[in-house]
Amino acid sequence: MSFVQPIVLSDDGIRLEPLTLSHEAGLSEAAADGELWNLRITSVPAPDETRAYIQTALAMREAAERFAFAVIDEASGNVLGSTSYHDILPAVKRVEIGYTWYAKRMQRSHVNTTCKLLMMGHAFDTLDCRTVGWRTDNFNFASQQAIERLGARKDGVIRGHALRRDGTIRDTVMYSMTAGEWPEAKAQLLYRRARHA
Repeated sequence: MSFVQPIVLSDDGIRLEPLTLSHEAGLSEAAADGELWNLRITSVPAPDETRAYIQTALAMREAAERFAFAVIDEASGNVLGSTSYHDILPAVKRVEIGYTWYAKRMQRSHVNTTCKLLMMGHAFDTLDCRTVGWRTDNFNFASQQAIERLGARKDGVIRGHALRRDGTIRDTVMYSMTAGEWPEAKAQLLYRRARHA
């Protein structure tokens, strides 16, 4: 049995449901808002790559390496983006949260905070994880700031770690949060979301 089982998570008008090929058109439309695939520091699929993006995510789910979600606006049913658990390590009760992106109009809204609250809550409170991690491109400053706003701590930088979509080699900034840090982080995120609303 896989450590991360299929589940639907929802709160504050946002639903995370297991990513499937049925989300292809919606995912492609979300990526088109801002032409996000043109950003060299992200993994957002171009319109003609969306099906392959989903198929890769499904293959990684089958291998218990990644569990991808579609991010859905409950009121409209529209796909807003995608996010995943990945680098799933059951033996040490650790997951990472990543492959996260949203339509441009949803960036800097309550959506990311809500998604992270749902995923972190599920990881710490249901899966009983000891640690949740994040990683991002050293030039993706917006992502680094968003991760730090969650209350995660910077672990360090892995130099020459991965290829970007343009073929250049990136350094990867690593972050994590422990189970003991989660209650305070959760309280702060709920407070910030309430003030934002």
